[in-house]
Amino acid sequence: MDRRSFIRNAGTAGAGVAASAVFAAPAIAQENPKITWRLTSSFPKALDTIFGAASDVAERVKAATNGNFEIQVFSAGEIVPGLQANDAVAAGTVEMAHTANYYYWGKDPTYALATAVPFGLNARLQNAWFYQGGGNELLNEFFATQNLYGLPAGNTGAQMGGWFRKEINTVDDLKGLKMRIGGFAGKVVEKLGVVPQQIAGGDIYPALEKGTIDATEWVGPYDDQKLGFFKVAQYYYYPGWWEGGAALHAMVNLEKWNSLPPHYQAILQDACAFANANMLAKYDVKNPASVKELAASGAVLRPFSQEIMMACYEAALSTYAEINASNESFKKIYDSQLAFKKEGYLWMQLPDYTFDTFMMMQQRANNL
Repeated sequence: MDRRSFIRNAGTAGAGVAASAVFAAPAIAQENPKITWRLTSSFPKALDTIFGAASDVAERVKAATNGNFEIQVFSAGEIVPGLQANDAVAAGTVEMAHTANYYYWGKDPTYALATAVPFGLNARLQNAWFYQGGGNELLNEFFATQNLYGLPAGNTGAQMGGWFRKEINTVDDLKGLKMRIGGFAGKVVEKLGVVPQQIAGGDIYPALEKGTIDATEWVGPYDDQKLGFFKVAQYYYYPGWWEGGAALHAMVNLEKWNSLPPHYQAILQDACAFANANMLAKYDVKNPASVKELAASGAVLRPFSQEIMMACYEAALSTYAEINASNESFKKIYDSQLAFKKEGYLWMQLPDYTFDTFMMMQQRANNL
């Protein structure tokens, strides 16, 4: 090959390399596309712990994608009311929601099994069932029928039983009581004469103050203190037997979820898992101080009597039997959760219960 041919061929090859470099950039960009989603929360910004989980998700996703996948977070009411968050996602009005799925139990009781059901799982077992017991896979089979995809993204831990204007000592004291209560726990207490009300978090205080309701439950000391319930209802009962480990989910429009690149899906899953653990940690840090402050402000803490607990437990079992007889999707998921619960509590009563009981005895004796 003479010198001129060599230079000409080398120039052609160089142009090919340059062309390859030019065409490579869009391919890389397509692997990390610029995406902006909107997320509507079911919670007001004032409840920084429960609302904050959505912000945790958005911040983690943005950081992991170098800003290419951005999720804009809106509080309840900014786009749609808090109790319509899932509806907005399913319809495609927004791409995501952060919500408690038991808000939608009126459409189908199966939704409640994603958050908490009366005398269900505690937070630790709830997460075990979601991640390792097949629970979230079963839930997503149901969610797919609603054009939704769900990822666990928060847990409050066991909740308090709520604020009451009067003492509740017997089952008869519940009759005629108008109570804001989440999920289909309302269907259970209805059997005992309670008149259940489902009211979004930001609207509860005015209803309690005006006497529209006689009692309310929300989450626990930290949030309840922020919402001011102790100012208008004196008696603070526990436990919230209907929410032994209430879980929140990030709900995604199913078509939007399926359209995400697989590595974006993985990033969103990991961000939600972080938010899930972080919310529970926050509540475990904040609730102890808040319950002391509430007691100092005049709140009177009372446990539900065993009579009331057993009456509610029997009413819950009766409710499950009724729903199982007519709702196949509920029964399938409930049966899975029940089997997991039986094994989980069999195990936990050995190391966890005995350890925790001993340590609580030391705490009460001022030995810690």
